[in-house]
Amino acid sequence: MAEALKAAYLMAGSDRPKIDRALERLRIRFSADAVEAYVAAETSAEEVVAACNALGLFAGDGRLVVVTGVEAWKAQDAAAVGAYLEAPAPATTLALVAAELKKDAPLTKAVAGVGEVLLWDVPQRSLHSWVSEQVKLRGGSADADACRALVDLVGDDLYELATEVDKLVTWAAGEPLTVAEVEALVAPGAEASSFVLTDAWGARDVGATLRACEALLERTGDPRSRTIPRVAGILASHVARIRQCQALEAEGLTSKEAAARMKQHPFYVRKLFAQARNYSADELRQITVRLARLDHALKGGSRLAPDLVLERALVEITAPRDAAQATASA
Repeated sequence: MAEALKAAYLMAGSDRPKIDRALERLRIRFSADAVEAYVAAETSAEEVVAACNALGLFAGDGRLVVVTGVEAWKAQDAAAVGAYLEAPAPATTLALVAAELKKDAPLTKAVAGVGEVLLWDVPQRSLHSWVSEQVKLRGGSADADACRALVDLVGDDLYELATEVDKLVTWAAGEPLTVAEVEALVAPGAEASSFVLTDAWGARDVGATLRACEALLERTGDPRSRTIPRVAGILASHVARIRQCQALEAEGLTSKEAAARMKQHPFYVRKLFAQARNYSADELRQITVRLARLDHALKGGSRLAPDLVLERALVEITAPRDAAQATASA
């Protein structure tokens, strides 16, 4: 037997796919012509309350009033909702949806007394756990590294992550997903491609670094005059983190302890520690200087084409020292 519906539901948070599923579960309990939808930016709470009361006169088997974007409502709107919920229209359910809403917001308090408040947020550090949950909901399985790899490739857009999970679980057909399947089947997003670039550099793979850089330049959609300096900045920031990790490891800290100090995810810092071991402290100092020279060249300090300036710098900072010196003197 279905659970009795409450007079109002407030659903908010960054987990929009979960909100969408909850809203759909509400919708299927009503006939299509018994669902009324409004947008808060275009409709005041007083107007929504009037609609609820009017619909209540002809409720029949029940009515659902859905209002999206209620974070746009002000204090007076919350007050109007609170007053309505003191004597809500019979057989009418009010569903309020917000992108972001604090637990102590006036609207949250107005609904909490009579209805149900559902706040679903996905912290940045828990994205891989969220992905694992989505895989299980779809009847699949994936190890933790595969879930982290998916986040690295796609980024933090939950809709895009959910779409990729659907694709991967369907392809796997009941078989467990690993990093290999994720990397083979998921194309990196424009922002996520930076991880491919820094990972290739960290592995001292010149060819992979050049390919990742080219892919990043092609995917952004921005002109290269704007993207090339951005790539140089990504590398400079990454090298700075690598040097920080190298110094922390020299102090005797583990990657987990370093992650706490750096306020970064342990998985990410573990990768940084591994990359730091591929470069000596002296090499990292020289690479920092080389990236500073690259920045100067891209700001007018060189007559060479920016693409060529960047490519030469990538080879020099990635190849083993002897090879890099040979390239620089050639």
